[in-house]
Amino acid sequence: MVRKDSLFDFDRDCLENDRIRVYDMTKDWISKDARLPLEVVILLVAGTMMLITGTLLFPVWTGALPYYANGLYGLLLVIFTLQIMMLGKTPFSDIPRSRGLIAVGVVIAAIGIVTCFVPGAFDRLPRTLLFICFCPGGLLLLLQMCFAKSKLRTWVKYGGVFRHLTFACSVVYILSMLMGLLIWKENLFATPMAAAVALVYGIAIIYLAGVLRNIYAAYPEAEKPPKGSLEISADQVMILMMGIFMLLLGALLIPVNLGLLPFSGSAQLGLLMVIFAVQMLASGSTPVGPFTRSWLMVFFGLLFAAIGTISCIIPEILVSQLTALIGVLNIIGGIVTLGKICIPRLRKTEAAHSIRSPVLGRLFGAQLTMSLLTILFGASMLVAGLIPGLIIGVILAASGCVLLYLLHILIDLDKIQNNAGSSPGSAVSQERPGIA
Repeated sequence: MVRKDSLFDFDRDCLENDRIRVYDMTKDWISKDARLPLEVVILLVAGTMMLITGTLLFPVWTGALPYYANGLYGLLLVIFTLQIMMLGKTPFSDIPRSRGLIAVGVVIAAIGIVTCFVPGAFDRLPRTLLFICFCPGGLLLLLQMCFAKSKLRTWVKYGGVFRHLTFACSVVYILSMLMGLLIWKENLFATPMAAAVALVYGIAIIYLAGVLRNIYAAYPEAEKPPKGSLEISADQVMILMMGIFMLLLGALLIPVNLGLLPFSGSAQLGLLMVIFAVQMLASGSTPVGPFTRSWLMVFFGLLFAAIGTISCIIPEILVSQLTALIGVLNIIGGIVTLGKICIPRLRKTEAAHSIRSPVLGRLFGAQLTMSLLTILFGASMLVAGLIPGLIIGVILAASGCVLLYLLHILIDLDKIQNNAGSSPGSAVSQERPGIA
């Protein structure tokens, strides 16, 4: 016979093991790196956007919600831009990253940002660009998949997860062409058919992201770095994007405050939330500082993307909440960055100060200026009327210029790092304010 006390000990040991297992899983979910490839990150954000869009278009069709088409068009152009600048993946094929490609990305990003901010700023230009990206782009990618030796024929030969890749890519490319037609024929977009297409398209993109993650996990050699001679990291691309965002926002707020231009504050806040989401998912960078890119960070990144999409396409629905949230994040991020850059300098000896390089001195000055501007802007968002609208525009434009200057410094640091064989640039690039 088995003694009762031994059974009790056995049950207690099992319960303790279960507790340890649950604790380890929770710890991994919070602190372990999710290891999401950059391509998967962009697809997850795009899929979330289309999923939310498709869901919201049903109440838009019934008249229960207002709809701001330019917010969606501008948002899609920005996502295409990030894919181009980060990965060298255009809507037509992969292209080696170069200064010319980055310049094209900057122009498209500027068009997307202005499209979001200013209702009626462009007539057919955003829809024409999106039609070209979705329709001819989707068709060319489908043909490349079918006829390129390294794609469909190879995938069929390997089988397994590559069958899912074949199916996912085919569905995404076909739905891309259909989306392009719906965007070109604008009056069809606020219909149940368009809502259903956007919904299924979002599901297909997320499915493709999951398939690619499994493939990259099983075959790490399949995840290749972006091609091209231009060495610019994903983090630096996000600084470039944020600098353009701030510069254009500040410049546009001046005529807006003079009553010369209309302005969509809701789309501006929504686009900013989506940019935050990409930062969080791509590198763990948040408005209040860098964190491990854990599954918890992935959850918050996708939540930011969903909220940002809602704010872009449904006008005025989340303005007060997002204004308060972004204001608080700006203030906290500015204070945290001030502490990170100032406290270590106060602890250094005079000898350490005497050997400081000029580049690091410029970096400190740019980060200090950016932190102060961030705190000032965050305070103006929380306290209405604290700073006149025209001055806010100047502050934002100055913040954009400082960010672009900061990017220039980080690129110089990377060059020094490559020549010296050390890695200061990658460390300091994360310590920047979470400007908004």
